[in-house]
Amino acid sequence: MLKNSGGNSFMKIKQFDEETNSVASFESTSFEDFNWSSVILPFLFPALGGLLYGYDVGATSGATISLQSPKLSGTTWFNLAPFQLGLVVSGSLYGALFGSVLIYPIADVIGRRRELMLAAIFYLLGGLTAAYAPSLIILLLGRVIYGFGIGLALHGAPLYISETCPSQIRGTLISLKELLIVLGMLLGYFVGSFEINKVGGWRYMFGLSAPIALVIGLGTWTLPPSPRWLLLREVRGNGARENYKEEAIFALSKLRGRPPGDKLSAMEIDDALTSLKSQSDKPESEGSFLDVVQGPNFKAFIIGGGLVLFQQITGQPSVLYYAGSILQTAGFSAASDATKVSVLIGVFKLVMTGIAVVQVDKLGRKPLLIGGVSGITISLFLLSAYFKVLQRFPAVALISLLMYVGCYQASFGPISWLMVSEVFPLRTRGRGISLAVFTNFGSNAVVTLAFPALKEYLGAGNIFLLFGVISLVALAFVIFQVPETKGLTLEEIERKILT
Repeated sequence: MLKNSGGNSFMKIKQFDEETNSVASFESTSFEDFNWSSVILPFLFPALGGLLYGYDVGATSGATISLQSPKLSGTTWFNLAPFQLGLVVSGSLYGALFGSVLIYPIADVIGRRRELMLAAIFYLLGGLTAAYAPSLIILLLGRVIYGFGIGLALHGAPLYISETCPSQIRGTLISLKELLIVLGMLLGYFVGSFEINKVGGWRYMFGLSAPIALVIGLGTWTLPPSPRWLLLREVRGNGARENYKEEAIFALSKLRGRPPGDKLSAMEIDDALTSLKSQSDKPESEGSFLDVVQGPNFKAFIIGGGLVLFQQITGQPSVLYYAGSILQTAGFSAASDATKVSVLIGVFKLVMTGIAVVQVDKLGRKPLLIGGVSGITISLFLLSAYFKVLQRFPAVALISLLMYVGCYQASFGPISWLMVSEVFPLRTRGRGISLAVFTNFGSNAVVTLAFPALKEYLGAGNIFLLFGVISLVALAFVIFQVPETKGLTLEEIERKILT
């Protein structure tokens, strides 16, 4: 059928499976009129929050070496126990966990824009605290504060980008955010290698995040609020103001590069507001904390939460964190130089993420997920076979590792977070993504902590075999549970996929 929404025509083709009472396939070509120059900054400033997450991963690897050096640490407390060093490395991870819990009840109250500004403040304070830390306790405090920024940024950025960008490039932009995370890792590795021979070099590695955090905060301050968030406040009757709808129109006009309050933006806001009101027959409120696991919200949580869970429990943190030792076991001399191995993998991650960015709005989310997870599964079984019976063929380990990294970056890496930002209904999107962030970092922590013990108990061959079996389950999950959202507006996803 042909439908006109907000002055934009688009064709919808839907096939309905009456036995399963679900949408079997749904394709839409929805075109929103916009100006590219108006899209760049609303994407860039939130996405820089992801870059600082990646930067932390890269810089920390060099900072831990500098921090423990008797000659270069510049401290009297450089002789860290393994447990203390583990806290330095994982401090930001646990801060991100706490941040995802913190934002859960207030995400829809403060809004996406203020959340990103708050993330920038945590990034700034955390980076400076770590850089000027006079003791280990203060350093750990800075690491946790920085982690709060990670948790809020990885929550607020996909929310803001998905709710403000045109639907036909939503997949490209949110996937591009993952590219900035990888760029951040490479930047961290570069800064680490540049500062590694300076006394107190670890302070520069941690502190150089502060200027970027300042740019994020000031840049986000200039952006308009999310029009969809404003409509949510309108429907719920929050606050004393009565002009949320009018603000949403002006915000959308700015985001699309149109004249302030233009008629096209007004029509699109009217359509979105009508859609939002039609999804519920009861008065709106902030709702229960349990709303996110009920009805259509629960279906969204299964899709989004399942993707970020499988993203971690298929071995991603373990394979990447232990890539150097895997290659060293395989007999490659390059593995003895952790910096070179990290840069090699980082560049390859960047290339493969770029492929996903280019293809996600052309091929769609589901085909990339199916192809990528299939490759992940094969690579894990190959790694298992290498450690069990193919140790005379070290090329198998290298090919398997690169195949794993490439397939992950073309599928789970960018697309999991893309779909998390798409599938939750507007009413629970803030809390739903908060739970997804918590699931992601929680499972990351568990897998990272458990991997060394499991590897010692089961052996490398069996642990990668276990990850391979989990990847098979993940592939079945993608095939049977994950819908295609390419080209659909967020309102279309809510109406046609989650009902």
